[in-house]
Amino acid sequence: MKRFEGKVALVTGGSRGIGRAICKALAEGGASVAINYYRGADDRFPGAPEEALAIVRSCGAEGMLVEGDVADSASVNRMVAATLERFGRIDILVNNAGICPMLDFFDITEDDWDRVFAVNMKGVFLCTQTVARTMVEQKIRGRIVCISSVGSIMGTPTQIHYCPTKAGINLFVKSVASVLSPQGITINAVLPGDVATDISREWDEANPEEIQRYVDRCPVRRRGQPEDIAAVVAFLASDEASFVTGSLYLADGGISAVL
Repeated sequence: MKRFEGKVALVTGGSRGIGRAICKALAEGGASVAINYYRGADDRFPGAPEEALAIVRSCGAEGMLVEGDVADSASVNRMVAATLERFGRIDILVNNAGICPMLDFFDITEDDWDRVFAVNMKGVFLCTQTVARTMVEQKIRGRIVCISSVGSIMGTPTQIHYCPTKAGINLFVKSVASVLSPQGITINAVLPGDVATDISREWDEANPEEIQRYVDRCPVRRRGQPEDIAAVVAFLASDEASFVTGSLYLADGGISAVL
């Protein structure tokens, strides 16, 4: 029996990058997967949600697409309701949706700041509260995994609006663990280091020397791949991690150990 057989997972921001790899990892483990995406964020990548759904189904798992903005409470309610209508339950929530426009400090506008905080922090709160409520009502011993960042413990000059949101996720996880864990629901965070995804593709392509400098300093001598993060998420979503809650898992190739 696969370790997620009979389980239902909801993955926010699941159409691309780390989110897509997480959807695949959970589907390979036998979970049915609801793939959240936000149409406005995917305009540059037409067909991405449908590609993610096809990957889930190619693993022999059931899947569905649920469009919605995690920063909007009504949208989150609809997304969760649609998942429950289709599958009847949610056993695993992965709060993966996030944005990080690379901006210099003096170029960050108030709108930039508000949107990054809305998606990255408010979205985690809304999705966690809404899904956890259904887990408690259905007496599901669920798993909630939030994607934080190594940027939550160290600053970077082009992520001044982003790093505080990820630091907030870390303390959110620790605080919520004290409420949900007595109910049998665990909540943890994964802190990726540099991962090659399209969230920073334009910056990466414009700064190849910086990327190489990072690789040269990283103990594993490579950038992370979405599958590296998905593997950690899959562990935290599994029964094997039932004694792990309120924890922050670094998955950064060791870069934070040498800086």
